[in-house]
Amino acid sequence: MLSQNELRYLLALKQVPYLGETSVKKLIQTVGSAEGIFLEKKETLELIPGIGAYKLREFHPKIALDEADNELQFISEKNIKCLYFQEEDYPALLKHCVDGPVLLFLEGELNLKNKHIISVVGTRIATSHGKATCEAIISELAPLNPVIVSGFAYGIDIVAHNTAVAHGLQTIACLAHGLDQIYPKVHKKYVPAILENGGLLTEFSSNDPFDRKNFLRRNRIIAGMSEATVVIESAAKGGSLVTADIANSYNREVFAVPGRPGDLLSEGCNNLIKTQQAQLITSAADLVYNMGWNLDNRVTKPIQTALFPTLSEDETLVFNFLKTRDKELLDSIAISCQIPTHKTATVLLNLELKGLVQPLPGKLFQRV
Repeated sequence: MLSQNELRYLLALKQVPYLGETSVKKLIQTVGSAEGIFLEKKETLELIPGIGAYKLREFHPKIALDEADNELQFISEKNIKCLYFQEEDYPALLKHCVDGPVLLFLEGELNLKNKHIISVVGTRIATSHGKATCEAIISELAPLNPVIVSGFAYGIDIVAHNTAVAHGLQTIACLAHGLDQIYPKVHKKYVPAILENGGLLTEFSSNDPFDRKNFLRRNRIIAGMSEATVVIESAAKGGSLVTADIANSYNREVFAVPGRPGDLLSEGCNNLIKTQQAQLITSAADLVYNMGWNLDNRVTKPIQTALFPTLSEDETLVFNFLKTRDKELLDSIAISCQIPTHKTATVLLNLELKGLVQPLPGKLFQRV
């Protein structure tokens, strides 16, 4: 458990210019604690490999500690939770990112244990089709009870947060500024619902100046804490593509929704798919199939199967095929029914949601 005293010194380290996350981690690893760094002679710290005099040229312990005390007061007044990278409540996947923040600030309540964490990002000027696609994918994922992460920006981001809230899912709004403000201001009305269904997360202190460069730093948290990143609409250049690039650098899965050739807001997604930097996704089933999830994290709700459920032609074909089988592999179902595998995965997910099919470990399926 992080002590208040150690937290004070960690907050002080955040006030030291030129000391990045990797340098702070190296100092803590070498000295043993944040407090120990302040008790050690500056000349000794400069001898640590990768540190040197340059990074410590603005290291003024008293100034840093005074600013840390102000931040402690802010944290106490706002009831903010501090997540330390060496503790259990810190996002597990982000721990493995070498440049992951030493300290995160959380306002709200999160339970990330045994949860699938998915980031959903896209353009700020989303089309109605892009918004509808975002809503459909998240609603289809709802039975898995995932945590939806995004950047609280205009367009796809806020649609992702609101759709998660509408389905009772936890959602994390990663901010590019401290918790003393909300940007964009027009989204302040969404904050209460997000706090009730997840929280606001940032690495920035309340006294950090707002800078558009912070959005790039924010993006690495979105990519780093998630198992997969889904890009829904993006121009040839944009922050969503940066997030996808970072996710790839972390060896995470990236998915992109394709669009028509020539559509400006589909160019980025199409390029990701074309250059094999992302897998194609048209529904949640594509993500579930490619991630190899066995659906152990599904929200178990009693399902009453309708006597005469409405089925599409493909759903009827697959359902009738499973009537003659005890259980069958997804690929075998696709081959036997002559339906593409990615489309079969979508059909099976729809049948599951209708209470007609049950998934089993190993990509097996059986009729209920």
